[in-house]
Amino acid sequence: MNKRFFKAHRYRDYDPAQNVKEALPKQNKVQNHRKALPYSEVADCIRAMQNSNAAASTKFALEFLILTASRSGEVRNACWEEFTLEGNQQSPFPIWRIPAPRMKAKQEHIVPLSKRCMTIPGQAKGLSDGSGLVFTGTKPGKALSDMTLSKLVKELGYDAHVHGFRTSFKTWAQEKTDFPDEVSEMALAHTISNKAKAAYARSNLLEKRAELMESWAGYLGR
Repeated sequence: MNKRFFKAHRYRDYDPAQNVKEALPKQNKVQNHRKALPYSEVADCIRAMQNSNAAASTKFALEFLILTASRSGEVRNACWEEFTLEGNQQSPFPIWRIPAPRMKAKQEHIVPLSKRCMTIPGQAKGLSDGSGLVFTGTKPGKALSDMTLSKLVKELGYDAHVHGFRTSFKTWAQEKTDFPDEVSEMALAHTISNKAKAAYARSNLLEKRAELMESWAGYLGR
């Protein structure tokens, strides 16, 4: 029997469970944050990766991911046509233009590239399989898997998730630089939740972000 039965037969004219629901405290949704390395350990992680026996393409992809503070899918599916490695009238900086469909917010994102990031695609080009992908997987025409990058980090002995390098970058920017918070937020392609602020945020802060990303690379010894 259920509560509807008791109400229908006039044993009770209210739902007794409702009082229990109202008396219990509201349960907050638990958000599982992905494990991140302290920013002070990221440089050592990169060095360990460089000295590992991992495939060259995997090494290039992971380093590029860390230096650009990008998401795994954005990097693994990067194509040559998205890169402008020399400045032009549209941008005085070398950039990586990530198309909207691959972004979480479904908006195109422009990443200014540090000096080291400019060299990584050139090095990876020697591994090209003709598919257009910058970081080739083990199968021709297929991108690296997210598991491949995660597995490498684990094998190096670090208890961290690939996505956590974005947290390492953000914490470093907050604690070790004087850049305004919105610069690192835009570097992470985070959307502005405050509608009033979003209405006035017309600039992509490309020049300041270029300085920030070069500083991040410098901090990591890259």
